[in-house]
Amino acid sequence: MEEPSPHRDEAEELLRAALLDSDTAVAVAMRVRGLSLCDALTIIFHGRRDLGTIQTYVAHGGRGAGDSVASDELLRVPCDLDLADAEDRQDAEQLYAEQARSLRDALLAADTVLAVWRQPLSELVGASVAVDRSIELEVDLPAPRLMPVALVAPDRQLMVAPVCGPRTLAEGRPPMGIACAQRDICHVYPLPEDPERCLEDFFGRAADHARALAERLAHQEASVDRFLELSDEDRL
Repeated sequence: MEEPSPHRDEAEELLRAALLDSDTAVAVAMRVRGLSLCDALTIIFHGRRDLGTIQTYVAHGGRGAGDSVASDELLRVPCDLDLADAEDRQDAEQLYAEQARSLRDALLAADTVLAVWRQPLSELVGASVAVDRSIELEVDLPAPRLMPVALVAPDRQLMVAPVCGPRTLAEGRPPMGIACAQRDICHVYPLPEDPERCLEDFFGRAADHARALAERLAHQEASVDRFLELSDEDRL
């Protein structure tokens, strides 16, 4: 049985609390269209008075008022609204619009870059590349995901996904990168970097890692062989 995801548990708790105590929780959704790798995404800002947070989630599809969203459809993105500096309601509305647009623009930029990566990745691996729209991934990434979209090259067990640095949206568009990941190695490249150069660098890193792993295993095997020789001669 799989271990429950912390992000999924947190989303479940938020949704359950919103149903039980709607006076202290509010969710606002904003659709993001014009994407290359999926039909649409929806940004959901979920505010909790008792927690003092306005947390951000991204879900697939164009959700609107009254639509229900299951907890396992939500990707937690640690780029939250910060409206504390607003002097009044009008100022808060302006800050919200600016910060929401900042995250929307980040998603559009990441989607564009990921679409650009698709062709070079396919050419370098010599196989077709799939688009994974899962909320949960099988590999761990060194930074939070920005959107529930990734490129997958199954023959290389390679995944490429946009990631971001945690920060409030009051600080502007979050820092973003493209993470290349295999089961035991991962590296994040700046978003505007040339994808072919980045992929060649990653394949070089992966080859170095594989060689280092093979040498370490060979060393361990030799050590065990010597230990067994000693045991044969001097059994306790």
